[in-house]
Parts: sequence; C-alpha cells; structure tokens
Amino acid sequence: MAKTYDYLFKLLLIGDSGVGKTCLLFRFSEDAFNTTFISTIGIDFKIRTIELDGKKIKLQIWDTAGQERFRTITTAYYRGAMGIMLVYDITNEKSFDNIKNWIRNIEEHASSDVERMILGNKCDMNEKRQVSKEKGEKLAIDYGIKFLETSAKSSINVEEAFFTLARDIMTKLNRKMNDNSSSGAGTIGTN
Repeated sequence: MAKTYDYLFKLLLIGDSGVGKTCLLFRFSEDAFNTTFISTIGIDFKIRTIELDGKKIKLQIWDTAGQERFRTITTAYYRGAMGIMLVYDITNEKSFDNIKNWIRNIEEHASSDVERMILGNKCDMNEKRQVSKEKGEKLAIDYGIKFLETSAKSSINVEEAFFTLARDIMTKLNRKMNDNSSSGAGTIGTN
C-alpha cells in the first residue's frame, strides 16, 4: 500500500495532570469534547493528517500523563519528538508555575532543536482565571517560545495551535534541507 502522506511529525503534549491535554487532543483529532475526565495512564496517542503548503503531513500526537508517578515513562517519549506543546490551565496558577519544570524536562530529554509552544488552556473559563494572558505571553517571550490561549471545550485556537506548530517544524525541515543541499551534503541529519 502506498504511503498517503509526505511527512510524519511526532508531537508531544506535556503539562500537569488536569490541564486539558487529552481534551485538546480529542478536539483536534476528532473535533469532540468529552465532559467525563479520566486521567491518562502513562501515554496515549492520536493521528491526524493535515495539509500544509500542498504537502500531506501525518501528525502523530502523543498525550502524556501529567502525574509525577508517570514522569519516567513519559520522558522516554521526548526523544524523537519534533514539536512539544506545554499546556497549563489558566484557572490553576500551580500548573502555570510548573511550566518552568516542564521546560527543564524538555532541555534534559528532548533534542535541542525541538519546536516548542506554550498553551494556556481553558480560556473559556475567564471568571475563574488565575493566570493573566500577559503572564503567559511574558513566560513565552522569556523562553523564546510561541504562545496561545486555547479552549478545548469552546474550540478556541486548537486548530491554530497544532497548525502553527506543524508549520514551524516544516519551516525548520525546509531550512535544513536547503542548508544541506547548498553545502553539498546529501542527507538530513538529526541531532
């Protein structure tokens, strides 16, 4: 059977338990929102093929468990990830404060050139907000990472987040291919 896509991108969703990683994944992969919350045990993944600049890109999106007891399992999935979404809950200040720890995990376990993005999820719950949008934006600027506020429930910025991350990975791949072809190297190496 012929391959039905041009590229395969491995993406990772990380963040504290209960911030909505699974809900974001379901909204993006199945355009559905599940009101019954079950903690992810270890790791789960979904696939969605999108089109970017005339190319079919298969996104393999890994949803990691946020609980401390699963940390050792999930860090193994950082290797080979091309894009990582760091998710916090705008109604939970602690989940925002922990983004710095998740970034440290990425620095320890992922490749140095992995694309990253911070998502402040549950922006539909403004009346319960504990983390201002400005705080999220400032953190992203401090780390040189893109930032979006999302809502899996209201379907706000979910498509945009995944497409932006995929586009950034695509841009980096194209740059690597151009750099390699202009230097005479024939293959694309990964760090």
